Amino acid sequence: MQYKDNILETIGNTPLVKLNRVVADIPALVLAKVETFNPGHSIKDRMALKMIDDAEARGDLKPGGTIIECTSGNTGMGLALVACVRGYRAIFTTTDKQSKEKMDILKAMGAEVIVCPTNVEPDDPRSYYAVARRLSTEIPNSFWCNQYDNLSNRQAHYESTGPEIWEQTDGKVTHIVVGVGTGGTVSGVAKYLKEKNPNIQIWGADTYGSVFKKYHETGIFDPKEIYPYITEGIGEDILPANVDFSVIDHFEKVTDKEAALWARRLAKEEGLLLGYSAGSAIGALWQQRDQLKKDDVVVVIFHDHGSRYVGKIFNDDWMRQRGFLEDELRVADVLTRKKDRRFVAVQKSDSVRTAFNLMKEHDISQLPVMEDEQIVGSVTEKQVLHLLLENPLNNSEKTVGTIMGEPFPMVQDNLPISQLNRYLGKNAPAVVARDRSGALHILTPYDLIQSM
Repeated sequence: MQYKDNILETIGNTPLVKLNRVVADIPALVLAKVETFNPGHSIKDRMALKMIDDAEARGDLKPGGTIIECTSGNTGMGLALVACVRGYRAIFTTTDKQSKEKMDILKAMGAEVIVCPTNVEPDDPRSYYAVARRLSTEIPNSFWCNQYDNLSNRQAHYESTGPEIWEQTDGKVTHIVVGVGTGGTVSGVAKYLKEKNPNIQIWGADTYGSVFKKYHETGIFDPKEIYPYITEGIGEDILPANVDFSVIDHFEKVTDKEAALWARRLAKEEGLLLGYSAGSAIGALWQQRDQLKKDDVVVVIFHDHGSRYVGKIFNDDWMRQRGFLEDELRVADVLTRKKDRRFVAVQKSDSVRTAFNLMKEHDISQLPVMEDEQIVGSVTEKQVLHLLLENPLNNSEKTVGTIMGEPFPMVQDNLPISQLNRYLGKNAPAVVARDRSGALHILTPYDLIQSM
């Protein structure tokens, strides 16, 4: 029989998968090291196991003890697996910018999760670093892993991830692209591979709001570089001991928006449901594509699984709220899908009966009111019917101008349809849009429903 003694024995030996559609314009062979095949669905399983193995060997963690860590979620998951198998208590501190899915998964594995504010200095007693440090001094027989400065982190990748990539590419790898957070993955992999071939290029994906790129290029730690960002898992406002800048050749910054869009493309075009940092990594590669040649072999390391981001980058509403969703339907798209694009209007001097007949003929419930080719008002079926039912004989010949309301709002054809709710409402059952040719069109909620 073939089986593993426990889930920890399934860590590592993840596959390389060739990327195709998202890198169609890149001349090199691009291979993805898909770390979601680890049991905790991220690369952090490797270093989590290594940190606990080394702590046990040193006597820093004894049976029945408590594992403490500050984590964005993935390291916590790896440590939670170890805690489950070996009988440890687990307490994790995290930040309030992390996805709810990550926190829920940690709790499902039996861990205790403490949420700390993101926008505080690392030495602030409320930061997730400081809280983890304090707990480790207060709880007997506890071990704070401190993935940022614990060099077992990068050693794990020197011993496993680096050798796997070398063997899987038959030593032909020329470039590594990976997001940099604690620095363990990039530094451990880079150290191993550069010992094999010092010409291998190591590119780190960074994010705006992080200090890595400027520090790498200038040696200056610039607090002005630090500001809030949305991307999870990469970038830092500190310099972790695990980041070995001497083995990293280049840092490439990728925006929150681009990282999110690239992650969505990987899902739709490659069938790879991956996390935010995967989008950053492929975005960094794309931005550096002019540096690549036909014979290059690029390995992009994808850290974690997209299931931890279904409420964020894979949620259309979340993306729209941040202005990230570029493929959202716009007014122009709705106009092109309308079956009847005629602009039906009534003149201000026309009779109410004329307006009623137009509505009946064209099966519509509202009309713009025109005067000298200008829109001066609007009339709805409710206004017309109210007047006709009140006194059909006397009121039918009244002019539209006597009952019309305010003109329907005018919108641009490039307006995202998610923003139409600013204009449509009880007092505005329709909007008027002008297309690229200058023609006017009426747009109603029914038109939106038909186009979606």
